[in-house]
Amino acid sequence: MLIIATMPESLRELQIAFAGHIRNPVEISAPTGIEDRRMQVYRELFFNNVSGLLAGNFPVTRRLYDAPGWSRLVREFYIEHRAQTPLFPELPQEFLRYVQEQRQGRADDPPFLQELAHYEWVELALALDQIELADIKVDREGNLVEGIPVLSPLAWPLSYRYPVQHISETFRPTEAPVQMTHLLAYRNRADHVRFMQLNEVSQLLLALMREQPKLSGRQLLELIASKIAHPRPAAVIESGRALLHDLWQRDVVLGTVTNS
Repeated sequence: MLIIATMPESLRELQIAFAGHIRNPVEISAPTGIEDRRMQVYRELFFNNVSGLLAGNFPVTRRLYDAPGWSRLVREFYIEHRAQTPLFPELPQEFLRYVQEQRQGRADDPPFLQELAHYEWVELALALDQIELADIKVDREGNLVEGIPVLSPLAWPLSYRYPVQHISETFRPTEAPVQMTHLLAYRNRADHVRFMQLNEVSQLLLALMREQPKLSGRQLLELIASKIAHPRPAAVIESGRALLHDLWQRDVVLGTVTNS
């Protein structure tokens, strides 16, 4: 238990001083009357909890920094960002918001930090999403070409300048390649989060399903054939049939619109 011999400040002032020192012990003094040995326990406890949580949710990002560099990044987040939630599971989103909106590129930050952090955050976000696929009414065995395919709300298309899925301690691109990286993150009926890389056709199909949810699978594939000016639209429909079936097996496409 923390015992304070004297309390010259009001409780609110004490709380502000305590939190300020925990956040930035170098520049903000501890509240008066508290033994430093006791404050050290709180300094380490709070910081290590945040550092450990972020390292667990951003494992690749963590491995790109040495120990001092990672501690510095977490400390700067701790000092500079004001979280809008008291919930620990939402702290990774606060870290992502800090990286994307507040933190300007710094000497030891890789150029792909924002995209990599987003890519790693997506897995947690999908895992915590409250949507239950079992609650969505579809014809699970419907004809995906002749019927209207239903896209899962837990299927998130992602586009990045860097190939974030390949970044590691040994692969750290310094410049973005010419081609964008297009991925799909999704959560299946077993509540497993998965990723897949998208090609031109699969990316276009998913985009059209979102934009025009009343089109049948055949209409979607005919539209794709027109957009890419394919010389054999029938071939696009046949390959698209296999693509829709693959997406159905992955629970990216849940089935078709039911009339009942």
